[in-house]
Amino acid sequence: MEGGMEAQATPFLSLFSAVSYGIASMAMVFINKAVLMQYGYSMTLLALQQLVTALLIHFGKVMGHTKAKVNMTTAKKLLPVSVFYNANVAFALASLKGINIPMYIAMKRLTPLAVLVVGFFRGKGRPSTQVSLSVILTAIGVIIAALGDFSFDIYGYTMALTSVFFQTMYLVLVEKSGAEEGLTSIEIMFYNALISLPFLLFLIIATGEFPHSISILHEKAHSFTFLVILILSLIMGIVLNFTMFWCTIVNSALTTTIVGVLKGVGSSTLGFILLGGVQLHALNVTGLAINTAGGLWYSYVKYQQKKRIPRKVLSEEELVKNKV
Repeated sequence: MEGGMEAQATPFLSLFSAVSYGIASMAMVFINKAVLMQYGYSMTLLALQQLVTALLIHFGKVMGHTKAKVNMTTAKKLLPVSVFYNANVAFALASLKGINIPMYIAMKRLTPLAVLVVGFFRGKGRPSTQVSLSVILTAIGVIIAALGDFSFDIYGYTMALTSVFFQTMYLVLVEKSGAEEGLTSIEIMFYNALISLPFLLFLIIATGEFPHSISILHEKAHSFTFLVILILSLIMGIVLNFTMFWCTIVNSALTTTIVGVLKGVGSSTLGFILLGGVQLHALNVTGLAINTAGGLWYSYVKYQQKKRIPRKVLSEEELVKNKV
């Protein structure tokens, strides 16, 4: 992919790319949750995912399918971005060990609120009334849902909120520095994987996961079911990033964001049924409904705002900045 590109595609391709991204994104949450229910070492799991990403992209380069290359100046520029991104993912995975999927998705919807607050203090001005009300409604939904969460886990909630913080810092830093400008999604993934591995190895040792995580992984590998789920988790990271980028190219960055919100609705619904860990309570269900309504309202308002802006050619940076 080069420079800037305009979102053009047949109706079928547009729909297929959006559905593919929604399915991949939804599947990733459940697969990671399934792995962590049997293997609680989230930092080691993330390190393995990044290692597989780097190896597959390098293999693609050797086979002539990708052109990912490493430049030290670019790597230094991407270093803080990569640290925040991986911290976001690491704490998100850690939170999945303690909270159920519906609450995890509700907590992650707090990111727009955090971005708006940081933007306000950075002098970006006050957002529109509807944007402000929609993100406040989302936050109120989380509070109500938490009050009715019988499986309340302070560790899981703390990890989820920390993940929201790092995701916010990642998005703000990308916007402010333009660190990813001019790079293709494959190159960003390759740099991110290579830069993150030393950082993750340090965390694995510092948190005491090593060497227990490796020995337990070796023991668990004898289980065919666990091995299948683990392999799916390792390759789904690349599948998710590819479908996200594809959806954004053939549609728009806004479409990808809205698909993410709609995916959250489906994931929350399935989360009550699959993998267990959810005890129904009126407050919890009401809070999640309010949170979802806030997310849908926010997406609708942003869509209306986007319609009023003249269509332009999107840069590669704009196409990939919606990572979750």
